Amino acid sequence: MSDQTSPIGAAPARADRLIHPQWIVPVVPHGAVLRDYSIATEGDRISALLPRSDARNIDADEELELPGQVVLPGLVNSHGHAALCLLRGFADDTPLMTWLEEHIWPAEFAHMSEDYVRDGTELAIAEMIRSGTTTYSDMHLFPNVSAATARRLRMRCQITFPVIDFASDWGRDAADYISKGLALRDEYKHVDLVNVVFGPHAPYTVSEENLARVATLAAELDIGVQIHLHETSGEVEQSLEEHGERPLHKLNRLGLLGPRTQCVHMTALDAGDIALVAQTGASVVHCPQSNMKLASGTCPVGALRAGGVNVALGTDSAASNNNLNLFQEMQAAALLAKLDSGDAAALPAADALAMATIAGARAMGLEHSIGSLEPGKQADMIAVDLGQPETQPLYNVLSQLVYACNGSQVRHSWIAGEPVLVDRELVLIDLPGLAARVDAWRERIAAGMESAA
Repeated sequence: MSDQTSPIGAAPARADRLIHPQWIVPVVPHGAVLRDYSIATEGDRISALLPRSDARNIDADEELELPGQVVLPGLVNSHGHAALCLLRGFADDTPLMTWLEEHIWPAEFAHMSEDYVRDGTELAIAEMIRSGTTTYSDMHLFPNVSAATARRLRMRCQITFPVIDFASDWGRDAADYISKGLALRDEYKHVDLVNVVFGPHAPYTVSEENLARVATLAAELDIGVQIHLHETSGEVEQSLEEHGERPLHKLNRLGLLGPRTQCVHMTALDAGDIALVAQTGASVVHCPQSNMKLASGTCPVGALRAGGVNVALGTDSAASNNNLNLFQEMQAAALLAKLDSGDAAALPAADALAMATIAGARAMGLEHSIGSLEPGKQADMIAVDLGQPETQPLYNVLSQLVYACNGSQVRHSWIAGEPVLVDRELVLIDLPGLAARVDAWRERIAAGMESAA
């Protein structure tokens, strides 16, 4: 435990809210655990972290005692497809391209609509809030609906508007996707909770000409790019056969790799690939459970981090995971790193937690405002109950968070200082009403499966 005894930030005279947990894990400094500290918030910001004894002198509009609980930054889910929650368990136990081309894409295109995306996104947000996520990245058709749903439910998000070469219900071609996506970015430019970036799907679904166009526009506008990349060895081999170069090297040649680039999956990497990612400053988003379930391969997290690459965590979709739970993702990442390296000390708990918080914020270009509990940052926080049988006895708070928690221990959540989960109850989501809409989608999709059989 940290022996910190002084305030972090000047002690305020007053606060909107004072929270008194048993522990605070600020993430920055790395590995710190503060015992008997309090958090003061003012508006949407953290104003101070200070010893409990000092906090008693602050005049606060609201005080919350959280014995046996730890407060930490809200988790950052750096990659997913929220609306695919409506296909959870739909096409399990099939390899990636079969899963995608023969099951997921046909089902989505058969049922795609604004209502589908709205309900699927709300289901995803409900699950993520209840398991500790306060910021997520989403790549899906109808990103305008995704953004509006997140804004309505006060969820922080990165909307990666899709760019693909073929037509869908949302766009005719890549030029149409880009035009609509940039209009969406303009609409949300001054909305603090929503950040809109490019989302070219993958090198095998977007032509070289269109990837180059994305690279040019992203550089001109200084906005991020998220792309599926090196997801399987087959993807790399096909690129070598057809184009004579690895996908990562093609993106670099086109100017698409840089500090604002988020490379998702990255399971099939050699030493040259890792050096190139480090050289360009791009981030990697590791999705361990989805990669394992689809047998896509293992991202070499240890080698990437040793090379200085920022590695964040994502769940991918509930159709390939089958959950959006970053506590389970942290545990999977830590265990997989140990198994892959043969080193039980690989990716310790503090590092896994950093991947799910500050590293995700850094990948999205949001590290100045979220990802750690520091004065001046957004008050995106969660409170986790460590007093139940599943997390007792407690010797090490960080280890307990990563190896023992499963997400159900999250009791409270705040985004931009506003509560979105209070004693496990969602503040803005009507769960029975949502469940009824989701069940109607299940019946419709299942009926479509039967008629197609």
